[in-house]
Amino acid sequence: MAKKTKKTVRREWTNGDIKDLKAHSKARTPVVKIAKMTKRTEGSLRQKAIVLGIGLGHQR
Repeated sequence: MAKKTKKTVRREWTNGDIKDLKAHSKARTPVVKIAKMTKRTEGSLRQKAIVLGIGLGHQR
């Protein structure tokens, strides 16, 4: 039998989400912690940070 794959669900970034991401960037919150709080993957958070031109994570 074929394995079932998980369907990808994409969520838009709201202004509030971006504001929170910038605040976490300034506070140097670890990416893993941000990912759990926002229910987004680490990769998506890092990609958005690159697009916004902000650093992310504690090691910069």
